[in-house]
Amino acid sequence: MRCEIPVWEKANLTLEEAAAYSGVGINKLRELSDSDDCKFVLWVGSKRLLKRRPLEQYLEQAYSI
Repeated sequence: MRCEIPVWEKANLTLEEAAAYSGVGINKLRELSDSDDCKFVLWVGSKRLLKRRPLEQYLEQAYSI
């Protein structure tokens, strides 16, 4: 039995989840999180996860991306 956690309750999101949640495209999220100084990316080996709360804060403060 698999327990589905709502996206808004997850601490870390996949690119697909983050794109659906934020309305920002997967390619743009990939581009933003490729930067070495990105504060909302978490690498688990070669898997990229986006930290939901820092991503929300980044998007709230951004004028354009």
